[in-house]
Amino acid sequence: MKIYLIVSALTLAAGFAAPCSAQQKLVPAQSEIAFTSKQMGVSVDGKFRKFDAQIAFDPKKPDAAKIAFTIEIGSAALGSAETEAELVKSDWFNTKLFPQATFQSGTVKATGPGKFDVAGKLVIKGASHDVTVPVALAQAGTSTTASGTFVIKRLDFKIGDGDWKDTSMVANDVQVRFKLTLTGVGAL
Repeated sequence: MKIYLIVSALTLAAGFAAPCSAQQKLVPAQSEIAFTSKQMGVSVDGKFRKFDAQIAFDPKKPDAAKIAFTIEIGSAALGSAETEAELVKSDWFNTKLFPQATFQSGTVKATGPGKFDVAGKLVIKGASHDVTVPVALAQAGTSTTASGTFVIKRLDFKIGDGDWKDTSMVANDVQVRFKLTLTGVGAL
């Protein structure tokens, strides 16, 4: 169902928030964490409306970066009130017990000009897994945009229990895309 896509998006969002400098600020109105899953072969798109990041990142010293990300799971938007009501239930996100997904960076490595791999722990629905998120930075004026795409396996995070474990109904792969606008990041 569309719920597993949301979980994947959370994971992705956590990963791509990583590149920033000391005392950076996320600009939520100019940022997005989105996800795409497949239900019975049909792509289902969604996004998270509420998320936050605490970032300390110097592009010249990526190994010293500290990045933490929090996503309010109940803020998932799929364009269908019926589907969104299902996502909060125990088979999917179980938001009563697990209201947030989190990401905490472990390492950040430069992979090219303005490109970084952010590795860390992603926790969704109480399940913790190591993820590496490729992030590209672009700067314009005083703003830095961190963007990227990665894939998570929804079943690794217990998203879609019961009948929803059947990957022929809802695919296991969830693509997460993010575009985060940040202020306070040093020059690339």
